Amino acid sequence: MDITKTAAIVTGGASGLGAATARELVAAGAKVTLFDRDRAAGEALAAEIGAGFAEVDVTDEASVKAGIATAVGHMGGVNALVNCAGIAYAIKTLGKDGAHPLDTYRRTIDVNLVGTFNCIRLVSEVMADNEADPDGERGAIVNTASIAAFDGQKGQAAYTASKAGVVGMALPIARDLASLGIRVNTIAPGIFLTPMLMTLSEEARAGLAADVTFPKRLGRPEEFGRLARFMIEAGYLNAEVVRLDGALRMR
Repeated sequence: MDITKTAAIVTGGASGLGAATARELVAAGAKVTLFDRDRAAGEALAAEIGAGFAEVDVTDEASVKAGIATAVGHMGGVNALVNCAGIAYAIKTLGKDGAHPLDTYRRTIDVNLVGTFNCIRLVSEVMADNEADPDGERGAIVNTASIAAFDGQKGQAAYTASKAGVVGMALPIARDLASLGIRVNTIAPGIFLTPMLMTLSEEARAGLAADVTFPKRLGRPEEFGRLARFMIEAGYLNAEVVRLDGALRMR
């Protein structure tokens, strides 16, 4: 896909990996609309980089549909989706405060897994009506999983289950949408310098980086953004899950 002819929705686009992806795509010449629940941050970033913004709850069908309508109005269409919206909690299955709260588990699955699928199914309806390029392509989707999907740590039961679901649905969704000319790929990032991690001390961040095989540092959000852009551009890349983690294997 020609990045200069790309009209992309980026969920969770107001901060972290989503914001870095939005910056990368706009800098490359793409049109972008940010979806996020944080209106203040989303509107500020959109104004800074020249993107559109819609306040969207990815778990809510009506909210996503309204956001898509805003995106189409802003960009004239949609042919790319990058799903970055997500949440994470560190809670053991059974800890000192008792059993893992079921509502927290459900909320994690709802945002990370159901929210991702909700956006895919609704945006793909719009993509299916796009004019195909010479390869027959009408759209490209990039999802965000995590290396926790493969080797989740203690306290990550809910998060790991949600991200393993994102990995697990990568191939069947790619197969479902193939006849429509829509590709689906997934990034499984390791530990990245997102705003949440930046609140940790330098010593704490160094401790996290120590387990990374090489390079001995945490991931930079712009590296995620560049990979997301590549997945949009690389027409022969489909149904893949790519770890972006410096060879980190969590214990």
